[in-house]
Amino acid sequence: AQYYGEIGLGTPPQPFTVVFDTGSSNLWVPSVHCSLLDIACLLHRKYNSAKSSTYVKNGTAFAIRYGAAACQATSARTPAPLGAWPWRSSCLEKPSSSLESPSLQPSLTASSAWATPRISVDGVAPVFDNIMSQKKVEKNVFSFYLNRNPQTQPGGELLLGGTDPQYYTGDFSYVNVTRQAYWQIHVDELSVGSQLTLCKSGCEAIVDTGTSLLTGPSEEVRSLQKAIGALPLIQGEVSCGRVGPPVFGPSVVCGRVKSPVVFGFQYMVSCDKIPTLPVITFNIGGKPYSLTGDQYVLKVR
Repeated sequence: AQYYGEIGLGTPPQPFTVVFDTGSSNLWVPSVHCSLLDIACLLHRKYNSAKSSTYVKNGTAFAIRYGAAACQATSARTPAPLGAWPWRSSCLEKPSSSLESPSLQPSLTASSAWATPRISVDGVAPVFDNIMSQKKVEKNVFSFYLNRNPQTQPGGELLLGGTDPQYYTGDFSYVNVTRQAYWQIHVDELSVGSQLTLCKSGCEAIVDTGTSLLTGPSEEVRSLQKAIGALPLIQGEVSCGRVGPPVFGPSVVCGRVKSPVVFGFQYMVSCDKIPTLPVITFNIGGKPYSLTGDQYVLKVR
């Protein structure tokens, strides 16, 4: 499950379908200079700098690593129209080894970064920081609506400069960012029905639109899965994981641990049991946010 949309790079704009990712800070796209032997380059649309009158070569080498993929590239600068207006962006170009574990979906081209400058590789300004510095929005706010029903349109919405009231009722609750890198917040506690309480002394979490699934530390994840009656489906080993093994699938964000971590990539529960699964409640900022089984289980047919 991924949410993505279209942007344009260069003059005239070259269209690219990107993941709007709040868990990373570098915008990158494949290039026509990428090897055709690389499956990621073979399947995806590629940026041609020769066709852009506003392209500015930089030449700085980049290496970006995610939990399930990696990208090597050189940097460049070009306008990037998003919606109805253009803004200048520093972007990645010319991947020499585009993705170690690439998306095989031809329509999904690249990654658009919405995290903070602190985790940006080589200090390249993230997308929204560029937008704010050029005063393209009245309010320095962006918001996401993510549609859970793949059969209906729109699939979601990224709104720059505010929020869209057609997708919510009531007032927003705000919590402080505890570390200006990822959109990291403090979770007071996590409970599974009345039978299990995790994160009893509080824990840190990130809000990441580029990660489809819930992730967490190994021991807590195993306890949670046991409480809902889920069984590990696939076992594996990775040497990189930012927050540990996933709850319902592999993490797609870069890790910080140096030694390999062994865990179950996926857990499975019978769809027949979904209506009777316990409610999982995240207590954040003194307020409960509850998910039913139908909301926290990804159905695969």
